[in-house]
Amino acid sequence: MKYEYLLDWYDSNKRTLPWRNTKDPYMIWLSEIMLQQTQVSVVIPYYNKWIKTFPTIEKVAKADLDNLLKLWEGLGYYSRCRNFHKASQYVVTNYKGIIPRDYDLFIALPGVGEYIASAVMSIAYDQSYPAIDGNLKRVISRYLGLRKITKRNLFRIKKKLNTMIQINPGDINQALMDIGSSICKSTIAKCSICPLNITCKAASSLDATQYPEKKKKKSIPTKHFISGYISYDNYILITKRPSTGLLAGLWELPMVEYRNDSKLIDVLNDYTTKSLGCGVNIINKIGVVKHAYSHYKICITLFKCEPKNINVKNSQWIHLNEIDDFTFSKANHKLFNSIGIIND
Repeated sequence: MKYEYLLDWYDSNKRTLPWRNTKDPYMIWLSEIMLQQTQVSVVIPYYNKWIKTFPTIEKVAKADLDNLLKLWEGLGYYSRCRNFHKASQYVVTNYKGIIPRDYDLFIALPGVGEYIASAVMSIAYDQSYPAIDGNLKRVISRYLGLRKITKRNLFRIKKKLNTMIQINPGDINQALMDIGSSICKSTIAKCSICPLNITCKAASSLDATQYPEKKKKKSIPTKHFISGYISYDNYILITKRPSTGLLAGLWELPMVEYRNDSKLIDVLNDYTTKSLGCGVNIINKIGVVKHAYSHYKICITLFKCEPKNINVKNSQWIHLNEIDDFTFSKANHKLFNSIGIIND
């Protein structure tokens, strides 16, 4: 077997991860959803808590979305959770809770792309699909000595992977993932301990990290928001985000985007009066909180306010003791921390 040495290396060096102790496609699928753009160390406690709460896909399908989002709180990219909920409901309704073994049926589910479909099909069902993520692109481009990730070179990467995963495709995919995460990193290449080093073209070069060429990072814009910590008698005002778009369905302190040339107090007064129906008296500025998303940064200026009246619209009063019952974004938890009423 041509790539048996990879399997031997994997058996001896694979990372101990909770989702590697099962062939249950639900658990493997969940792990891959959570791992999208998120570090393994961050995912593990979320995964363990989720599986303990929702041990089967039927439990997820029957769950209230708000409860799922609360369990997901802090993991970010909440559309993953919403899509997983929709997909679970579809699987239970249309496939009697059995996750399809057919690639085309599985990839058609909400939130399932080529990588996740390939990972689940190979790991759970032993089907020969290359799970090409950023790690595998980097490892195989170095192995083949490819300088640029062009369409033609992506085809070459996929072709090479297809030759490597004919036997034990799930383990081969995971072996390459582990090589990419622990040995063949973006800025560090430990070629001397890599099982691919004998036939890797980049390993024979002066600096393997030069493969492939790194793209220049684009500067991302900053959006400015003003927010109000509006309170009375240990109650605070919160609003729920729309059901679609960024952070859909999450709760937050009232906030509104503004232009740099705006007068903040006027913006906040106008927003709370017209959108929330209460109007506010601004007491003082609490501080500024910054947060970064994948495509832009936000800068939130927070003011302590008291309401002119407590009859509100498009919002809800909650007691401070009820904060843990609602799902807030990381940026909003930073606001809470700046106030000193809740720990992250």
